[in-house]
Amino acid sequence: MKLSGAQILIECLKREGVELLFGYPGGQVLPIFDKLYDSGIRFILPRHEQAAAHAADGYARATGKVGVCLATSGPGATNLTTGIANAYMDSIAMVAITGQVKSHLIGNDAFQEADVTGITRPITKHNYLVKDVKDLARIIREAFYIASTGRPGPVLIDIPSDIQLQETEFIWPETVQLRSYKPTYFGHPGQIKKAIKLIAGAKKPLLYIGGGVISSGAAAEIKTLAEKIQAPVTWTLMGIGGFPATHKLGLGMLGMHGTAYANHAIMDADVIIAIGARFDDRVTGRIDAFAPGAKVIHIDIDPASISKNIRVDIPIVGDVKNIVGEMLEQMKKFPDTSEWLKHIEALKKKYPLKYNKEGDKVKPQYVVEQIYEATKGEAIITTEVGQNQMWAAQWYQYDYPRSFISSGGLGTMGFGFPAAMGVKLGCPGKAVFDIAGDGSIQMNIQELATCVCNKINVKVAILNNGYLGMVRQWQELFYKKRYSHTCISGPDFVKLAESYGAVGIRVTKKEEVRPAIEKALAIEGTVFIDFKVEPEENVYPMVPAGEAINRMIEGLA
Repeated sequence: MKLSGAQILIECLKREGVELLFGYPGGQVLPIFDKLYDSGIRFILPRHEQAAAHAADGYARATGKVGVCLATSGPGATNLTTGIANAYMDSIAMVAITGQVKSHLIGNDAFQEADVTGITRPITKHNYLVKDVKDLARIIREAFYIASTGRPGPVLIDIPSDIQLQETEFIWPETVQLRSYKPTYFGHPGQIKKAIKLIAGAKKPLLYIGGGVISSGAAAEIKTLAEKIQAPVTWTLMGIGGFPATHKLGLGMLGMHGTAYANHAIMDADVIIAIGARFDDRVTGRIDAFAPGAKVIHIDIDPASISKNIRVDIPIVGDVKNIVGEMLEQMKKFPDTSEWLKHIEALKKKYPLKYNKEGDKVKPQYVVEQIYEATKGEAIITTEVGQNQMWAAQWYQYDYPRSFISSGGLGTMGFGFPAAMGVKLGCPGKAVFDIAGDGSIQMNIQELATCVCNKINVKVAILNNGYLGMVRQWQELFYKKRYSHTCISGPDFVKLAESYGAVGIRVTKKEEVRPAIEKALAIEGTVFIDFKVEPEENVYPMVPAGEAINRMIEGLA
């Protein structure tokens, strides 16, 4: 049976189990959109291509499936690039499909032509320019395989419009064979034995977990390991939810805005068991001063991440779920950590996470706490980027994987709202809150239309302080309060929400916070809650740039 390139694409998406597609039409993808018309695949039309990529990203993070987005050539494709880079930095499985000008026009500066494979080469796990319709089915199969296996990441497929129209016999590749791509899933037995021996002899072991624990589905194994060896657990921003935040062994997030006791603990540890984390600069602080007395075991599926930033004593390459499972089976001797845990408890008492709770002003931390209590910790939280993101990480207790969705590596303002759309569509039974700043929310605020038109029930808590808050905080602390272009005036968010057909709620008093959240949760539809919070509130603790991780500014905000 002969099918056109556009028909082959649709058939392949169905066979890959794609039920949801985010995208925007344009001239060079018209053949695809014509076949989408009666394909049975649910299509969501965001109001900007960047939002399509973020929505696909959020869907992938919340469900564990591959997110898919689609855009036309030229500006459509380039508008996807921020979202593709975001997914790449955070290792999120995504397939981005772009239209391209006709094959014979490529390189001629044709209307709406852009070298999208060249542009995205540094921000994709792999990308393809389709030159022959006969290769299309194989390429799509490979793209989904590459995106979802090993260390996940985005893959781009660029399809010229003439290829979309050409016909060929449709052959579905049942298997994928890529000679140069063979991810390692099981750890070296000798390295596992060395790690077990080192852990057994440790006095002060500490688990440091990252996003690899989430993508591997290893949360249960991590909890069992921590309880067996009685070691405290700290996590990165991407690792939030990989270990229950309410567990007595939990230390919270570490790093630049992590808990002070987590930062002190990792500096005091004698064995650090790093699992699915990459020792990024926001975690390590000054590298030459990071955990000087610790031996490091590093488990990661990506060999390029091991010893990249921090010297590792025992590297183990493979899938963390498999490796931790193997370690648990082989462990016979466990360390005595009784004194270490007493030290940890002392650190928690000495350096509690705190803010000034006195007075009637609306504190952003209080808003996040009230969202946690009102949702009983069962919501999925997305965030924008900046102070709102850090407060959401600090003050909501995440006990489940895939419950915190945030832009980690790239730090993309405007991520949270479209990501929340993808999350809600992927997890319709969950309450979804985007915790936003008044700066970030305006980056993709047009997605109000998408939410209303598609009846996507998300709640947006805007921590409205009238500033680009995180940049203003740096200007306050390091630039003598010279607030250069960080004081912003926003719209009336209540009227704006209402103009799109959503619901807007304004909160100016502390006693209004909880009722507003409960009212929003009771409404079946998109709600913007505009919380007028303390304008110059800061995120603490804070490790200044270039400092050791245990040298924090600890103000009482």
